[in-house]
Amino acid sequence: MALFHFSVTQVRRSAGQSAIASAAYRAGERLYSDRYGEYSDYTHKGGVACAEILLPPQAPKEYQDRQTLWNALEAAERGKDAQLAYSFDIALQNELSLEENVALARQFLLENFISRGMVADFAVHQPDKGDGGIPNPHFHVLCPIRPILESGKWGGKQRREYLLDDHGERIRDEAGNFKFNAAPTTDWGRPETLEAWRAAWADLCNAKFAEKGLPCRIDPRSYLRQGLAILPTVHEGPAVRQMEARGIATDKGEVNRWIRATNALLKDLRQKVKALFGWLREVREELSRPQAPTLADLLSAYYGARSAGAWSNKGKAVNLKQFAETVNYLTGQKLYTVEDLEARAATHDETLAGLKAGMDRRQRRMKELRELLEQATTYSKLKPVHEQMNAIHWKGKREKFRADNEVDLRLFYMARRKLQPHFTPEGRLPLTAWRKELERLQQEYEADYARYKPIRADLMKLLKVKSCVDASRRQRERTQERRRDMER
Repeated sequence: MALFHFSVTQVRRSAGQSAIASAAYRAGERLYSDRYGEYSDYTHKGGVACAEILLPPQAPKEYQDRQTLWNALEAAERGKDAQLAYSFDIALQNELSLEENVALARQFLLENFISRGMVADFAVHQPDKGDGGIPNPHFHVLCPIRPILESGKWGGKQRREYLLDDHGERIRDEAGNFKFNAAPTTDWGRPETLEAWRAAWADLCNAKFAEKGLPCRIDPRSYLRQGLAILPTVHEGPAVRQMEARGIATDKGEVNRWIRATNALLKDLRQKVKALFGWLREVREELSRPQAPTLADLLSAYYGARSAGAWSNKGKAVNLKQFAETVNYLTGQKLYTVEDLEARAATHDETLAGLKAGMDRRQRRMKELRELLEQATTYSKLKPVHEQMNAIHWKGKREKFRADNEVDLRLFYMARRKLQPHFTPEGRLPLTAWRKELERLQQEYEADYARYKPIRADLMKLLKVKSCVDASRRQRERTQERRRDMER
């Protein structure tokens, strides 16, 4: 199944990251960092199909060497909390071969990144699907945030835009310095640029699908922006998928099963509402003719015909009871005409749309809270490993410890990076507040979900009325045909 995933983050020193380590991991290589005086070795990493560096014309040719490129960037970035590079994670398509996917990725980077003067270090990953899971081909791209000038030197990431008065003169502050705003030197980090890149990638993939005669297509817009009443599932990741494949239930797996069940219910309700609207249009056309029967007339004819064909008084009594219950239901709901039914169906549709919007908002926040709580658990669990490493002063022993605990340390750094904006000045996380908010949202979500039951029950009753009326109309048509035949 064709899918769209296109995300971008930043490689930052403030998050304990380095450009060398990031490039080594994505390319599956062993690279030496001049800044830190250590190697990042990922030669044991599997699933790296290919890795390549694409350079704009003004870039020095020696930057084709991955270690040279990223050490040069690390040297140009002097700040201890510097933002080093953009990191893109883009899904490839299972419908295409590896060669087609690589060619598509290269074409996309050349047309959208290199043409802007950007450097792109990209690596295609095609990990083994394992345990019968779905293959997950994708490619990573590292792009320095700092541009390369026409001279081949690293340029600035920001420039000063001085504030001017009505006479075009620079304005000074109280200290006598000229006032200015810091503006980026490129448009690479603008949301509009990211949206254009996402759309360009979707267009390339869809054009390839069309070229191969495949019916599948991808859309860079969210379900909400596409106008689809679908709840998005949470990202599971390879570890969760492997556990689920082995029959081990996980929290994320349970959430996704719940979401899929809700989506199935929403789809069922939408189909029934759509079918009901179609039937209402047909009945309205029928009833718009002169002396068209009312719903009560049609139901009376239907149950009257059933009673006439009944074999026993008991059957006739059942038909009479059902007719009475149906008429009482329609009367109680004040549904006398097709227009009344249509208005009721429209009300249901509007109610469903409102519930869906609220469920979407809560689902997005619950997803965010679950991820934060999960990262907090990882951070607390692995923090002693990080502290133990920092307590080792002998370089060789420290490097050995780092290598032995590489996975735990990488998970710790990732958790710390994601939690960084949420730490209080005292270094604490609002875990209790998160859990209470998650519990409240869960209860509100379940309350909204429970409101679907009476709506669906009402739809079933309306559909039952439709079935009876349709049968009555067919019966009337047969009677009219027999009369025409006799008149001939």
